[in-house]
Parts: sequence; structure tokens; C-alpha cells
Amino acid sequence: MPEAFDPLSFHADAVRTPSHEAVDAMRELLVETLREHGADPSVDDAGNVLATQGAGRPHVVLNTHVDTVPPHVPFERDGDVVQGRGACDAKGPLAALLAAFLAVEPDSGSVTLAVTPDEETESTGGAALDLDADGYVVGEPTDLAACTSARGRFQFTVELSGVGAHAADPGSGVNAVTAVESALGALRSFDAERGPDEHPELGPPTLTPTRIAGGGDAANRIPDECSITVDRRTVPPETQEVFFDALSTHLRETVPGDVGVDVVPAERETPFLEAFDTPADADVVDALVGAGAGSPRPFGAATEASYFAADAPTVVFGPGVLADDDGPVAHASREYVHRSDVQRAADVVTDALSSLV
Repeated sequence: MPEAFDPLSFHADAVRTPSHEAVDAMRELLVETLREHGADPSVDDAGNVLATQGAGRPHVVLNTHVDTVPPHVPFERDGDVVQGRGACDAKGPLAALLAAFLAVEPDSGSVTLAVTPDEETESTGGAALDLDADGYVVGEPTDLAACTSARGRFQFTVELSGVGAHAADPGSGVNAVTAVESALGALRSFDAERGPDEHPELGPPTLTPTRIAGGGDAANRIPDECSITVDRRTVPPETQEVFFDALSTHLRETVPGDVGVDVVPAERETPFLEAFDTPADADVVDALVGAGAGSPRPFGAATEASYFAADAPTVVFGPGVLADDDGPVAHASREYVHRSDVQRAADVVTDALSSLV
């Protein structure tokens, strides 16, 4: 009979395992741990680790990721606190979900553990999953709250094109740089005129220019190109297709007609992470809150939960915090989590699953 799983021991091993450049070692640790404890994991073509307990409905999916952002931060422990890269994002949540998965004995339903390899970058693993679930629990640092909504994030550039000419005769050309003023004005006015309504939990969307590049290749030449990089934080029900179509129209109506305007989404292999919200009375929410999770609230970052929320009610949950009173925690050099919170998260998800399946 397999030994009882210790989520805190696994968590320590996981944080000691670098996964900021490649996830092979971390994925091997997860697969071997599952096998040692009686599960039968597989790795699909997208690099996802998959394992299932039980059969039938309802089908609940536990999801998180094994990759971390650079640079690696070494493991350190001081009493109840573990510090290191991935301590809370997302190896603490992984340890908790893994503990619940190994503990569950479904009566009639099923539970799938689906762990992705590249959530922090392109999310090719998450985008490839097609699990036909009735509910998802996505492991991220939420301070043990049941997070039922999150903003999405799109990134793009506004490409302005004109006609180059000698600066001594500016009227003979079309200055792409001077068109930036009207383009920025269009970005400021977009949401009031065409954007979605303010969301009751997430608030209004944001549209933030972050960089301007290009211009003339000489100080005495009228510039024929310029680009503005823009960050879009979305709220439901806005989709990327609706947003980009509406923004392109708005810019074309605002920028002078002799200047070319193109909205160019950032290149990615996968869809952007869109905003989502889950009803507070969904079964998976009720089960987590009933098991001791904190009251439903928004999550502060975009996650792969975006891909799953279109399939079934989705909750983001786990130990740790994105930031505390002293500043950033997840992705920061001081990333940490409380061991007691990892154990508490494991207990909450285990109890929630027992009421669901």
C-alpha cells in the first residue's frame, strides 16, 4: 500500500527544483510522486501531466502549473515560512491540489489533476486541454479565498504610418509622430464610448499605453512610422475579437485620415487570457466555501482559468499571496508561503471534493 502523501515534504522538494528555464525536472518529480502514491499519470503532447481518480459525473478538474518565472530563488525555511521561487506561485497550490487528488475516493463522480508546463509564458499546455469538466479549481496564491473572477490581459501595438519627407518642407510628407496625439486621445476615450460597462467585482477595464517607439531615422526627416505598445486589462463580457474590432474602428475614426492605422495583437501561439466570472452559487464555489475557503472575491492577476471558465464554473484558490503590506511576493525575490496555509489549502480542497464527487 502506498505511503501517505505529505504535501509539505513534496512542497519543499518542489521549491528546491528549479523550473524557471525548463520544467523537465519538476514534471518528473510530479509524475514519480503520483506513481509512488498509486496514481497512473500520463504526459500529453503539450507537456501536461494528467491523472484521474474515479469515473462519471460530476467531473472536477484540479489545475495549476509547474513552471516559474526567472530568476530561481533558492529554498529557505524559517519555521512556518518557506521562501523560494515557486513557493506560492504555484508550487504551494500544486502541493495542496496534489494532496487532495491523492486523498479523494469518488463515490460516483471523477477528479482529474491537470498540471500545465508554461502558464507563465505562452500557456500552450492550458490551451491544449479539453477536459469536459463540471467544475475547475485552479491553483494560484489567493490567500485561501475562493476567487470567482479575474481580469484578462491583451497586449498589442498601434502602428501609425505616414510619408517621409524633408523636415524643411513638412507639408510634403505625413508625420506619423504628430498622429500619436490623436491616437492617445482615442485610447483615452475608447472605454467611455465603446468599452464594456464597469464590472461589479472587477471594476472598469483599463487601456494603458506603455511604450512609444519608431519615428524618423534622421533628425531632419519627417517620420513615416511610429508605434504605441498598449496593455489592455479586460472585464467580462469583453472578448478579444470584439475588443480589437471596436478599437480598430475607434482609432480609424479619430486619427487623421492621411495617417495609416493598424492594431497589431502581440504574437502568441495561444489565445489571450480573457476575463471571466463564475456565479457565487455555483456548486464548486459552494463546496470550497463550505469547506472553509474565504468568501468569493476577484483574483488579482490573469491566469489559465480564463481557458477553463468557458467550459464550466471555475474558482481560483490556493495558499500564499500575490503581494503583502511590504510589497510584491509572487514573482519577487522574497517569494514565500506559510506551510500551515499549504496544509490548510490541502484540507479545504479535500473536503470540498468529498462533497462534490
